[in-house]
Amino acid sequence: MALETLGVVASLIAVVDSSAKVASLCFHYSKDVKNAKDDIDRLQREATNLKKASESVQLLLQGPNGAKLEASQELLVAAKDSLSQLRELEQVLNPGTGRKTMSRVGFRALKWPFQSKDVEKVAQGLVRCTHAISLGLQVDNTAVLLEVDQNVLHVDEKLLDIDQKAVLDRLPIAVEASFDSHAEEHNPICLRDTRVDLLRQISEWADDPRAETIFWLNGMAGTGKSTISRTVARSFATTGRLGASFFFKRGEADRGSLSKFVTTIAAQLVSRVPAFARHAKNAIDADTTILGKGVQEQFKRLILEPLSRIPQDARKAATLIVVVDALDECERDDDVKLIINLFSRIKSLQSPRLRIFVTSRPDLPIRLGFSAIKGKYQNLVLHEIPEHIVEHDISAFLRHELAAIRNNYNNSVPKDRQLPTSWPGQSNVQILVQMAVPLFIFAATVCRFLADRRCGNPDKQLQEVLKYQTRSQESQLDATYLPVLDQLVVGLPTRQRDKVLQEFRDIVGSIVILASPLSTCALSQMLCVSKDTIDDRLDLLHSVLSIPPSSSSPVRVLHLSFRDFLVDAEKRGKNPFWVEEKHSHEKMAANCLRVMNERLRTDICDVNAPGTNRSIINPQKVDACLPPEVQYACLHWVHHIQHTRDRVSDGGPVDEFLTHHFLHWMEALSLMGRASDSLGIIQTLQSRLNPEANNSSALAFAPEKSIIRYTFESEIPSWISLAPEAETDWNSCLQTLEGHSGSVKSIAFSHDSALVASASDDRTVRIWRTDMGDCVQELKGHRGSVKSVAFSHDSALVASASDDRTVRIWRTDVGDCIQEFKGHSRPVRSVAFSHNSTLVASASDDRTVWIWRTGMGDCIQQLKGHSRSVRSVAFSHNSTLVVSASEDRAVRIWDVNTGDCIQKLKGHGGSVRSVAFSHDSALVASVSDDLTVRIWRANTGECIQELKGHSDCVKSVAFSHDSALVASASKDQTVRIWRTDVSDCVQTVHLGFASHLSFEPGNVRLLTDLGAITVQKPLAAEASVTSTAPVMPNHIRDCRFGFGITGDGCWISWHGNNLLWLPVDFRPSCSTVLGSTIVIGCRSGRVIIVRFSIQELLELQHGVQFRTKCMSS
Repeated sequence: MALETLGVVASLIAVVDSSAKVASLCFHYSKDVKNAKDDIDRLQREATNLKKASESVQLLLQGPNGAKLEASQELLVAAKDSLSQLRELEQVLNPGTGRKTMSRVGFRALKWPFQSKDVEKVAQGLVRCTHAISLGLQVDNTAVLLEVDQNVLHVDEKLLDIDQKAVLDRLPIAVEASFDSHAEEHNPICLRDTRVDLLRQISEWADDPRAETIFWLNGMAGTGKSTISRTVARSFATTGRLGASFFFKRGEADRGSLSKFVTTIAAQLVSRVPAFARHAKNAIDADTTILGKGVQEQFKRLILEPLSRIPQDARKAATLIVVVDALDECERDDDVKLIINLFSRIKSLQSPRLRIFVTSRPDLPIRLGFSAIKGKYQNLVLHEIPEHIVEHDISAFLRHELAAIRNNYNNSVPKDRQLPTSWPGQSNVQILVQMAVPLFIFAATVCRFLADRRCGNPDKQLQEVLKYQTRSQESQLDATYLPVLDQLVVGLPTRQRDKVLQEFRDIVGSIVILASPLSTCALSQMLCVSKDTIDDRLDLLHSVLSIPPSSSSPVRVLHLSFRDFLVDAEKRGKNPFWVEEKHSHEKMAANCLRVMNERLRTDICDVNAPGTNRSIINPQKVDACLPPEVQYACLHWVHHIQHTRDRVSDGGPVDEFLTHHFLHWMEALSLMGRASDSLGIIQTLQSRLNPEANNSSALAFAPEKSIIRYTFESEIPSWISLAPEAETDWNSCLQTLEGHSGSVKSIAFSHDSALVASASDDRTVRIWRTDMGDCVQELKGHRGSVKSVAFSHDSALVASASDDRTVRIWRTDVGDCIQEFKGHSRPVRSVAFSHNSTLVASASDDRTVWIWRTGMGDCIQQLKGHSRSVRSVAFSHNSTLVVSASEDRAVRIWDVNTGDCIQKLKGHGGSVRSVAFSHDSALVASVSDDLTVRIWRANTGECIQELKGHSDCVKSVAFSHDSALVASASKDQTVRIWRTDVSDCVQTVHLGFASHLSFEPGNVRLLTDLGAITVQKPLAAEASVTSTAPVMPNHIRDCRFGFGITGDGCWISWHGNNLLWLPVDFRPSCSTVLGSTIVIGCRSGRVIIVRFSIQELLELQHGVQFRTKCMSS
């Protein structure tokens, strides 16, 4: 090697060393300085990039073909310039002058020395150095090398354009989520000759081009899933096949949610697939708001599309693996199911091929997520691996760890105290193995316990552990954690023991429910407990908690199973260390409010200059004015309120805090760079409001010029528990935010009552949550007005029928259109699910009914026979028959399996508008423009009753569950209830024009879209079938039950009495009522969800008789 090349190599080695030191210093700052996290991460990332580029060039120069490369003068200059900048940066970051000084001052004294604008300059300097070093080799010589040795990979491919990097560096990432992060650095991997078969299966899955995209490794708590994930990630990283990794961890803000999941994966893919960077950059350039959009959109735009657009010649034949560990620790169940669904879409990528390795517990949300993509993943259950294999692996682990414990102990004590070389003995190892199987966490915790010198010598501690083998354990977690915890109270008198246990619940009970870990100093301030007391309680808990030497570094739970063990409700009264989770959240919420009330104030950083840009405020000053406990309280106070028993109410602590400190809180979030979090925090808080608080919020957010504000300004109604939000005035913005832009045509409740679907002329379907009143999915795809919408019986799917001649099937959880049924030649009027949710029937103006399979997406029957438009369709309850109603005045019954028309029911003198099967599938009811209701035998087609009494067209019909009654709704504004055995109308209610009818089980109430009707039991049950005396209908008594809409659409009523007047713009074009929740679809496109507090109404009714009031605008 030429001397000039040797000089360049030496300089590059120095650059690598210096950049590593800078990155390490940045990491320590990131632990202690909270307010400059983004700036610190930026510098750490650029220093790491420079290190990697220097290492790559160094390896090329020192490699077997290095002699063929010319180390140019430009490369030498670039290396020296880089070294100069790094050493200058190192000097600024290092608070001392050497290792001894650093050790003496400790990292708790660190203060971030840069302002944001300075960080940008330094970072750009490092970017230029990285670029210069990478370009330092002559391109021609590099090309020669690549031709000679294809194993030396593309230095030039690592050269990302500076403009590209400037954009990609904006990707927010969870720094500690990758397998090789500092947070994961000391966590174990599988020992050699353990998990052999399992690791082989994973490797074969990754190599098999025909294998499924997803490998789901699931197992109960403590079975070693994360250790396997780290092993797998390290193995694939070593062979260059790791695409990205993300290790979830509950209680770690960035790692406990999906907020930075997609962007973290995308950032890692940039470094491993250089051609990916250009297309990710283009996605960000095309939509600068993408980083703030939902996970679904980010996944599509930042991962799927950039990968699919990589040029063919830049793609890699090898498969890239993404490792996702502990998915069960992602805090929101809906997010878990969503990300599983998104993973399944990767299968469409052919090159580069992406595979997802996922580990989790088999929790219900995860099982539901995987069941929705059945057939698209491979799975393996850890706790079902043969016991002898698990026993072998745990035995190998214990022998390895116990030998290390023995050696470390013997090296630190005099010879007379040393443990024998045979310690702990074969029999003791075997006992520990039997106690552990199948939980690796038991073995790991026991070894940490034995190694902890604070507890005593290893042999003494081993004897304590072995005592638990003879006790009756309800759970192996008892044997895992009780030996550690019992040390806190062993031998203490009752009074002192109780004191220690209470302090444990206050301190450790708080640590395990934190949204983000806190240091002991911050905990002391947050809990109003002395730091000495906290240290005393934690001294013996190093086996279960990660307790750093620095009191300013956060304390972390080592394994989620420890939290599970403490808060397990079944252990109440049995485990002396049991923590009542909700009570701990209540105390933490109160502490957060106390801290904010005490510390927040106007201009907390004494800037004294309104309008000052946050970026020019010294970060050290922000940290001093907003220490960690205050920042934690500002970010997470609502998280703890969300997990308490109590609701938020007027005059309570939350109301008082917001009244006095709302603006101070917003200012603090802004200084922390987290102002954008405020919206999500407030939205979460809204879900915890008491009925009276909801009313106050409704008035506070109602338009100042609105009729509602004007009407109720002098009296706050405590019985409105959910009302629509608004702005200064009713305008077009409201329609965009709260509903459709066209008239609402159909509304339906899901069968579990949690969701509402609305269909509109604006060509969309929207899904709403009934508890919050917010729109959770906007389903776009139809090219014409949507006329009908229906939920499947498991509430997982929605079917929509449109004027665009199609039927679409949508998933309610993620909003995906999973099927588009094409075939009808004219608009589709009606759609219905079979009761087993496997089939959908659609009725069209093209005179046909089509039956589709929801899973396969194919049409299995085209039912032809009607001579005019088909208006209604329904399945029998056993899903074997379909009945259809047409404008041709006929009703037809069809066999689902053969498609044959088995009965044609004739008799109506006008268009048939609606049909229904009885619950035993023996009868069919039909209603018509001829003012009649007819009841038919399904097997013979015989009309057994013609029910007359309505004075206008009849539009809707429904059977009671016992088939004894049938209800009909007409344009004459009445609902009538009839007996099916005789042609008697037993009840008439002047309700208004109802378009939907259904009986409750037991025939107690008839539910309509305008409210519920109490079925008159004497009339329904007492009349004998053989009685000759006519049963007279009740035309006068109003039997409306609960909440509803009056017939003129002007009022919401309760038990038939007017309750809340609806302004003109809020009156329904369609509506539906379920319990105390009313959903109104307006002609303007607005969808209104209103919920009432029955308790408040009952209290109001007590002593005050409701009477109809005329309330005008």
